[in-house]
Amino acid sequence: MPVALTFLSRYAWLIWLLALAPTFVHADSQTSLQRLHEPWSDLLNRHVTYEGRLDYQGLQEDEAELLDYLMSLRKVTPSAAWTPQETKAFWLNVYNASAAYLVVQYYPVSSINDIRVKALSGAKSPWEAPVVNVGGQTYSLNQIEREKLSSSTPDPRIHFGLMYASASAAPMPKEAYDGSRLDQQLDAQTRRYLNDSNFNLLTATHLKLSGLFDAYAKDFGSPSEVRAFITHYTQTPIEPTATIEYLSFSWALNDRNTLNTSQPMSRH
Repeated sequence: MPVALTFLSRYAWLIWLLALAPTFVHADSQTSLQRLHEPWSDLLNRHVTYEGRLDYQGLQEDEAELLDYLMSLRKVTPSAAWTPQETKAFWLNVYNASAAYLVVQYYPVSSINDIRVKALSGAKSPWEAPVVNVGGQTYSLNQIEREKLSSSTPDPRIHFGLMYASASAAPMPKEAYDGSRLDQQLDAQTRRYLNDSNFNLLTATHLKLSGLFDAYAKDFGSPSEVRAFITHYTQTPIEPTATIEYLSFSWALNDRNTLNTSQPMSRH
């Protein structure tokens, strides 16, 4: 890619944030919400591999489509008329598409944690930079996770639905999240992740769990609650006294081809 185009591509998110104030629209029906997320669903269908990895090089070729989708979100004001599941699906899609777009701007990169986003107050991590714009309001990825997807009754399945851009995180689905099917989609994500020995090793008496369980221990609850949660999603019989340990966590990019460098998972 020519140097000038590379520069423009890397700072496209800044142009996106500094664009003129949008004309707000409302997506108050299930059908209109589904149409809103269709472009993202199409991109996932094209660029997520069978194993649940993201083909960033391929997505880079469709960067304009991804940016168009993100720009459309500037015109949407989340509505009180949405169901809780529709709201949750909306923010999951926003988070995942924004994280993917951020990686695309700096690709090739070995880990999302290597990215430093230039901002007026200085370089910020990819988790704290204001790289998301919804309804004219800017957010960081962490703000979306903590303020929009957390509640007094946490749904730990969220951590298998968020695109942490990590090889040790849950495989990505090949479709956008849909409020009308969100429970089934998150259940499928959780079941797929827990029963994959690349991420968790489960026996009746000993659970070797992804570092995600340790980093978000508050959401998963006590050891007995963790065992009950796992039992719900696996056919492996889990003893009430099964011991728990946490596996190292690879922050290598969840690219279709990736290195496997491991390190402890910590909340970003």
